Amino acid sequence: MSHTDDPLTPPPGPVSPPLLRVSGLQKSFGANRVLDGVDLEVGRGEVLVLIGPSGSGKTTVLRCLNGLETADAGRIEFDGGPSIDLAGGASKTERAAMRDRSAMVFQHHNLFPHLTVIQNVIEGPVHAHGVPKAEAIARAEALLERVGLAEKRDAYPFELSGGQQQRVGIVRALALQPDLLLFDEPTSALDPELVGEVLTVLRGLADEGWTMVIVTHELAFAREVADEVLFFDEGVIVERGAPEALFTHPEKERTRRFLDRILRPLD
Repeated sequence: MSHTDDPLTPPPGPVSPPLLRVSGLQKSFGANRVLDGVDLEVGRGEVLVLIGPSGSGKTTVLRCLNGLETADAGRIEFDGGPSIDLAGGASKTERAAMRDRSAMVFQHHNLFPHLTVIQNVIEGPVHAHGVPKAEAIARAEALLERVGLAEKRDAYPFELSGGQQQRVGIVRALALQPDLLLFDEPTSALDPELVGEVLTVLRGLADEGWTMVIVTHELAFAREVADEVLFFDEGVIVERGAPEALFTHPEKERTRRFLDRILRPLD
């Protein structure tokens, strides 16, 4: 019996468009084709994880989404705008519009060394988004409390551990109140004993419903938080799927070889 035949079953509601849709993304650096026709979608509240060997194009995808790189071809569409055809490149205004919808957390923190923690966090909201300083400070203090760094508000980056610096980097991104959070190997520069504190913050963000695209080599973490995993190699998506299916029963031989080398000890 269909929904229309069953008076007790309400019809399905309208399907929400994805927050982000990427189609045909291509990028070359000289003769090196880094991205070769990448298609992906991210729904609101979803976590998309990109995995694969170094140099496979994962970070370049993030940089294109945040307007730090301009792809050579393809389309990037955010629900509600912008929608950018990249065949002719992206204008400065279009790149700024992408940064208004997203915020990126880098491998190496990229904090301003001459600014305190609170100054680092309010820099973007105040100077890029025009948020009143008092409002930006209140928001920053609440976020620092949330990640366990309230007592470090007046410290300088050199006074923090690597894990603390990365947590400040995450707070700095959250303070911009983006629709989409982008993480580029957020634990790769950390000592092993500091990785857990950053992953705990990311798990909390996933539980709260933040929309995220995460490039990571922490495959056990990816298996835990991802709604979908994309395996990249040589600029293309070799395989995609729900984490349990992809990690347990990959369909492609290239995916199996990668996981056999990286993931199997975790099972």
